[in-house]
Amino acid sequence: MFAATTLPREPDLLAPDGSEIRLLPAPARGGASLVHCRLSAGATAKAVTHRTVEEVWHVIQGRGELWRARDERAGVTTLAPGVSVTIPLGTRFQFRNTGSDPLDILIVTLPPWLGADEALRVADHWPVPA
Repeated sequence: MFAATTLPREPDLLAPDGSEIRLLPAPARGGASLVHCRLSAGATAKAVTHRTVEEVWHVIQGRGELWRARDERAGVTTLAPGVSVTIPLGTRFQFRNTGSDPLDILIVTLPPWLGADEALRVADHWPVPA
């Protein structure tokens, strides 16, 4: 009935973009999922788009950049503590850590994340080291 967790030291899984994911409690009705996402200092995630979900991100710690593109519109947003952004359905996106500390983000996914097949790889905005 009541869920509680402590953020684990090790990730529960790696996202399709390569970032570390730590699972957090989800609402009992299942309308959304909540995770802690971490991208290591200097790392760049792979660019993806989602099949069916939208996301809201809130930066907790670190510095970075988020590239988003949809239709003819594209842009880069600076990520810093306190910044919140949306990833609407159909948006291609990629993010990178530009700081010397981990980039930590709380992510709400609506509807709940369905698994790795949810993300489709798209062309990178920034090069991703092999």
